[in-house]
Amino acid sequence: MTEVVAALIRQGEKFMICQRPKHKARGLLWEFVGGKVEPGETKEQALIRECHEELAVTLSVEDVFMDVVHEYPDLTVHLTLFNATIAEGEPQKLEHNDIQWITPSEIPNYDFCPADEEILKEITKRYE
Repeated sequence: MTEVVAALIRQGEKFMICQRPKHKARGLLWEFVGGKVEPGETKEQALIRECHEELAVTLSVEDVFMDVVHEYPDLTVHLTLFNATIAEGEPQKLEHNDIQWITPSEIPNYDFCPADEEILKEITKRYE
């Protein structure tokens, strides 16, 4: 099982989603920013590192929004989604194809990674 972390970054009514690069697994699907936890890292440290590498921002990590386990054909992930805010910097597309700020009602307009489906339902329930 692969430990993966992601950030639910909200600004007012909207939250940030990122489009995966075309050449990666699940290319061009939308997701929350984040990535794999490296050996010796806490989940929070991994999330801060990933957001710095992918968006050039410094993140303030808060509590866990929710976590899910999802089996893809090529790997099984344990995804922990943290509430987070951008402490410093403006998000840049260093890794992703695109970045959007959307409201819960706009979720159906985007094709997300399957691991995010349960999370998106919960966001819709809590914030719509």
